[in-house]
Amino acid sequence: MSYEVSDIALPAALEQARAAASQANLAHAGGVTPPVAWQLSQAGQAVLVDVRTAEERKFVGHVPGTVHVPWATGTSLTRNPRFVRELEAKVAKEGGKDAVVLLLCRSGKRSALAAEAAEKAGFTHVFNVLEGFEGELDAEEHRGGQDGWRFHGLPWVQD
Repeated sequence: MSYEVSDIALPAALEQARAAASQANLAHAGGVTPPVAWQLSQAGQAVLVDVRTAEERKFVGHVPGTVHVPWATGTSLTRNPRFVRELEAKVAKEGGKDAVVLLLCRSGKRSALAAEAAEKAGFTHVFNVLEGFEGELDAEEHRGGQDGWRFHGLPWVQD
């Protein structure tokens, strides 16, 4: 079932994210935590898009059922110049630029940049998944011990 914002109101979590983003003058609709992102995607209220590289998805793991549109490619993280076009094509069935889109990367930083680019390109409901898939580095410079998708025990698979 596709979710179109014109049909029903945005879920409260997204309205709260949008309000916080507006207050912080963010250049995108805001951010949600991994558990909220999972709930929204499972309820068919949003499309979860992984913007990490194909290598990250393969070797680190990924969320089952996500759409993949890399923000950057390869181990050198070369910016994908077709990101916005690819994103629009992959979410076309869900409402295109009016779809509710949740962007996920490693720590929430690249996905915030991707959300800004999508917003500039006319997407109206693009949110960042805070914390990302692996989370922030801890004091020992390890990821996944304090936050992130996997830290929250949400579903993921590895090739």
